Amino acid sequence: MKAVIISGLSGAGKSQAVKHMEDFGFYCVDNLPPILIPKFMELCNQTQGKIEKIALVIDIRGGLFFNDLSKSLKDLQDLGHQFEVLFLDASDEVLVKRFKETRRSHPLSPEASISEGIEKEREMLKDLKKMANNIIDTTRLIPSQLKEELKSIYIEGNDSNNLMISIVSFGFKHGIPIDSDLVFDVRFLPNPYYDEELRDFTGDDEVIRDYVMNSPVSVTFVNKLFDLMDFLIPHYIKEGKNQLVLAIGCTGGRHRSVTISHLMHQQLKAKGYRVILNHRDAFIGKERKKQ
Repeated sequence: MKAVIISGLSGAGKSQAVKHMEDFGFYCVDNLPPILIPKFMELCNQTQGKIEKIALVIDIRGGLFFNDLSKSLKDLQDLGHQFEVLFLDASDEVLVKRFKETRRSHPLSPEASISEGIEKEREMLKDLKKMANNIIDTTRLIPSQLKEELKSIYIEGNDSNNLMISIVSFGFKHGIPIDSDLVFDVRFLPNPYYDEELRDFTGDDEVIRDYVMNSPVSVTFVNKLFDLMDFLIPHYIKEGKNQLVLAIGCTGGRHRSVTISHLMHQQLKAKGYRVILNHRDAFIGKERKKQ
C-alpha cells in the first residue's frame, strides 16, 4: 500500500493537494488526528487490496492532537508500515497575501498578525519538514502546476530530488523579482523592439525567438548558461536546496528574456528536473499578438 502524509504551512496548498490526490485515485482523509494514523493504516491493510493508495492531511488544525504526530510516525515505522511525507511550503509574503485574499485569520494567531502565526507554525513544523521525502514550494505555482508536480512524483514516479526550479522572465524597468536566487541580464542580445514589425510580438512567438537566436552571441551565451546550470544544480541538490529561482531579464521583459527563459525551461525539463516557467512582464499593458 502506498501512503502519503501531507503536511505543511497553512495557506501553502494542502487542500488543493488532497483534491488532486483524490483525482489520482488516493483514498484521502483530511485533518485526521495523528494518534489514529497507525490504526487507520492497519484498517486499510485489512481491505485485501481494495484500498491501495491513501493520503492523509495532518497539520496544526489538530490542535493538541498535533503533538502526537512524531510518536505516531515512529509507531508506523516500528510496525513496518511504509509511508512518505509530503511538505508544502511557500514564502511568507505569498502566505500573507493568500490569507488576506480569503479574509481568513491564521489558526495560530486569530487575534494577532498573520505574520506572527506563520512564524509560530514554521517553528512547530521544522522537524516534520526535515523528515519530508518531498517538499513542494507553491510560492509561484498555480493549482494546475501543483497537480502536475504531484502527478510527476506520485503517479509517474519521478524522483524529484526535492529541488523545484522556477524560471522567471522579467523586465528591469519593472524591477528585479525579489525572490531571485540567480539573476541573468540579457540586455546585450539583439533586441526585436527596434523592429516595428516585431515589436508587438513576444518571446512566446517563433518569429521573436528566431530573431534573438540568429546571432552567434546569443548562441554562445545560451550554451555557456546551460553549462553553468549543469555545474550548479547538482551542487544545489547536494546542499539540500529545495527552491531555486532563476530570473532572466531584459529591458521590458517581452522579447529577449522570454526567449532565453523558454530555452532554459526546455533544457532543464529534458534533463528531468522539476521546473516551472513564468513570464512576469511579457504582457503588461498589451494584448498578445498572434502570428
